[in-house]
Amino acid sequence: MRLTGTFLLLTALAGPLAAQTISLREALARAERDGFANRGAAGDTRARGADAAASLRGLLPAVRLEGGYVRTTDPLGAFGFLLRQRAVTSEAFDPARLNYPASIGNVGAGAIVEQPLFNADALYGRRAALRASDAARASEAWTRSGTQVAVISAYYGAVLAHEMVQALDTALASALAHQRQAESMHRNGVVTRSDALLAAVRAGEVEARLIGARGDSSLAGARVALAIGAPLDSVRIQATRLPDVAAIRALVGAPLPPEGERPDVRAARLSLEAARADARRAAALLLPRINAFGRLDWNAPGTPFGGDHAWTAGVMLSWSPFSGGSELAGARAAGARRESAAAMAEAAESQAQLDLRSVESRVTVALARMDLAERAVAQSVEAHRIVARKYEGGVASVTDLFDAAAAETGARLAFAQSRFEAIVAAAERLRTRGGDVTAIAILEDARQ
Repeated sequence: MRLTGTFLLLTALAGPLAAQTISLREALARAERDGFANRGAAGDTRARGADAAASLRGLLPAVRLEGGYVRTTDPLGAFGFLLRQRAVTSEAFDPARLNYPASIGNVGAGAIVEQPLFNADALYGRRAALRASDAARASEAWTRSGTQVAVISAYYGAVLAHEMVQALDTALASALAHQRQAESMHRNGVVTRSDALLAAVRAGEVEARLIGARGDSSLAGARVALAIGAPLDSVRIQATRLPDVAAIRALVGAPLPPEGERPDVRAARLSLEAARADARRAAALLLPRINAFGRLDWNAPGTPFGGDHAWTAGVMLSWSPFSGGSELAGARAAGARRESAAAMAEAAESQAQLDLRSVESRVTVALARMDLAERAVAQSVEAHRIVARKYEGGVASVTDLFDAAAAETGARLAFAQSRFEAIVAAAERLRTRGGDVTAIAILEDARQ
């Protein structure tokens, strides 16, 4: 029983101990391979690629083999088998044998080749399938860049949570020190009992915030694991603090890639091209089809591919100008899909332009807030120090003291938040411009 308890304890501890500490680069690499959205998009791309391969059916030759055995006493069938087997003799023309032949068996085998010559619907169908496959690849690329932004947000969100815990740890230590100071001054008759009670309340508020921050921080690794497609308790982040202002500014100020076509816009454009080709395919169903064929046949009494062979070759034209209206209905449906795809392509282009303006504004605002928050930290630290001296001299109230402490804590938290938002905005800008989002990982080098 004791051994069982020990085993269960070790098993419970094995999960946290087995968690792998990863860098941002490692997280991005794992997400590229294992991210849930990436895997789903890759599966869709492969399915579209298979559809494109299947569209060759109406263009490439088809080869098939046939075989079978038939036995009959049917007069026409029996004489036909004799002809196919090259077994006709003068006795075979005896009227009695012609009218009442003995049963005869035939093993028939054949090799058939069919070559499409002109199938307009297959040509346009092939073009539509290829464009749809290309659109799926572009959509997959957009999904992968979105996963990269999500990983960066989750990773630095975890670092932000860690910094918030540190800031609130410092704030709690300061609040407890102020509480002890207020209690000491109360015992010495310098301040009233309300000061000591209020100090305890304010310290409790800081402790409550710290408990919440620790809870958020404990989930940080799970959020990163979810973003990279790993088991929730399998990873820890390597970074312990956010990059400083200089590193973030250097990243944002680096030369941007030339603005190109975004993958989502490219996917919408290719989908429109696929819809146009599909509309032409539907219209081409009203055109005639021309196909060639050739075959070799063997017939023998009991041996597959036995006896002499015979060949047949020809060209077939088929045309169905009207089949109950199904072609017309299909053409109308394809035209409607083309109009819908055109609207989606225009919407994607407009959305890309709006996103670019929006993200540029976000980056500008994030940098401004980061600068303001950095100055606010220095100012709040100095203000807290001054108020603490005043409180010691009996000039400031305990409320003033804790307000100053809260302002310092808030400034530190806002500074951390502003750096996090600037990093995410920079990642979003790279994605919006069609750049390499993984370039954000250079911040890891700046921290070292």
